[in-house]
Amino acid sequence: MESSESGTLNGQRTEGNSSRAGGGAISVGQRVDRVSDTAQEAWSRTRETVNELKERLDIDGRVRRNPYGTMAAALGIGYVLGGGFFSPLTARLFRFGLRIGIRLAAIPFLENEIRGFAEAVVTGSEDDEGESASSSGEGKRSQQKGSKGGKR
Repeated sequence: MESSESGTLNGQRTEGNSSRAGGGAISVGQRVDRVSDTAQEAWSRTRETVNELKERLDIDGRVRRNPYGTMAAALGIGYVLGGGFFSPLTARLFRFGLRIGIRLAAIPFLENEIRGFAEAVVTGSEDDEGESASSSGEGKRSQQKGSKGGKR
């Protein structure tokens, strides 16, 4: 068996597990200390980064000003990060939201178009009556057409 750091094992020359730094062997305890120091440095850098991010995003202030909105945002982020984004539930919710959104956007648009059409029909019939009653209806009709063009 092996009797020293560098020795023979079954007739073969082997090197020990410890590495050499500056000519001396590093013990297991020193390695553990180095790993521990590195882990502590990484932890402190991570903590500093998180604190800096919190300050930049003003998370504490946002929570104080709008706690329910912040909770909803956290739930949404957790849902997406948890893998729920490509689930059937998300697809159904997206389709439902899209349908509602289209309806909410289309209804005012259609309402404005119908109102404009109705006004055009009403003013068109008034123009026809005014035209047969007097020749001054021509001036009114051109004024109304000019104002109607300005609406759209």
